[in-house]
Amino acid sequence: MRAASAAAAVAALLLPLAGCARADAPPVITDGPSPLPAAEVVLEKSGGIAGVKDTVTVRPDGHWTRIDRTGASQEGRLAETDLARLRQLATDPRLATEATETKGPDNCADGFTYRLTVGPAESGYVDCGPAARPPAVTAEVVELLTRATG
Repeated sequence: MRAASAAAAVAALLLPLAGCARADAPPVITDGPSPLPAAEVVLEKSGGIAGVKDTVTVRPDGHWTRIDRTGASQEGRLAETDLARLRQLATDPRLATEATETKGPDNCADGFTYRLTVGPAESGYVDCGPAARPPAVTAEVVELLTRATG
C-alpha cells in the first residue's frame, strides 16, 4: 500500500511537467537493430549423398555461427536487409501454423532435411525434389540463411 501511495505522489508531482515537453524535440534513435522475437534462430540441414550435417545459429543481433559435421565453424553477421527480412519471417503467423503441419516424406533418397527452430516453434521439411512442396515461410527462412551464411 505504501508503494502505491509513493507512486501516486510522484505522479502528482510530475504531471504538471508533462506539458513542458517540446513538440519539436528530435525523435529518440535506438542504438542498433531491434532484437529478433526469439532468443535465436536455429537451422539444421542434414542428409544428401555426402551426409551433410550443418547447423546455423543466428543470435538476435544478427551474428551467426555455422558448424558442419566435422565441427568446423564459421561466423559472420547478417546484412541489415537480411536481418530485417529474417525478423519479418520470424514473426509471420504462418510460421507457427507450419510448425503444426505434416512435414512431407520421412524418407527420401539423397534428400536434405531442414529443421528450423524459432523460439518455441519448430518446423521443417524434407527437400525431395521438384515435386516437394515445403512450407512457404520455413522454406524462405531456409533459403535466406543458406544464402546469407554460405
